[in-house]
Amino acid sequence: MDAAFSTFLDEALAVARDAAAAAAEVIRRHYRAGVAVETKADHTPVTVADREAEAVIKSILRRAYPEHARYGEESGREGAGDWLWLIDPIDGTKAFVRGYPMFSTQIALMHRGALVLGVSCAPEFGETCWARAGGGAFRDGERLRVADTREFGAETAISIGNVKTLTRDARWNALGELIRASGRIRGYGDFLHYHLLARGCLDLVIESDVNILDIAALAVIVREAGGVFTDLAGAELTLDTTSVLAGTPALHAQALAKFGAARR
Repeated sequence: MDAAFSTFLDEALAVARDAAAAAAEVIRRHYRAGVAVETKADHTPVTVADREAEAVIKSILRRAYPEHARYGEESGREGAGDWLWLIDPIDGTKAFVRGYPMFSTQIALMHRGALVLGVSCAPEFGETCWARAGGGAFRDGERLRVADTREFGAETAISIGNVKTLTRDARWNALGELIRASGRIRGYGDFLHYHLLARGCLDLVIESDVNILDIAALAVIVREAGGVFTDLAGAELTLDTTSVLAGTPALHAQALAKFGAARR
């Protein structure tokens, strides 16, 4: 990566962090006051907080980079070109509307299909993580690093998110094998288990029902912390990705072999 590209990513990351902070102010105001909930066509909830936060983020990104495309959870895609911002203003709206703080703002940047920076801001949980390609991962200024876990065993910690689809085929049995081989099984969900993975507090995260806006920023953070982040088949993330296998390099490889064998 050349110096000019690195400098651009540093500048873009600063803009993304500012956008996430501005969205956090909108979200905090609505979270404390309470909001009405609507149901979208896909049967997921949406609130005025989602829409206003996304509008604030897009406004800041548009002002800084008018030539870049933007893809938001609530307002869809605008623009085209090599650069695409991915925006989920409130990832975890179900938590938001039920009054517990397990939600976050996710902002990522994709360049020619590759994810190059990400910001994950959890305003009520009280932490923000960020990363850019080649620059490392951070939580509120503290450098992040995944654990050095190399084998499944009594100390291995796995977190499972949305796994409904996984129950429908032989991969469910593969997940069972991983669970039996591990010491702690949790379901932190949403941003939290990825933050914990990047911090070295977890070893593996598995999900089968997500979309790219849920995970794009988190993928950059985990990778820059030294982890591996793919879909459950080991493929690179794209706009169509719907599953996650993320973990320490060694455990990711071992889990991938289990899921791969289950599909044969």
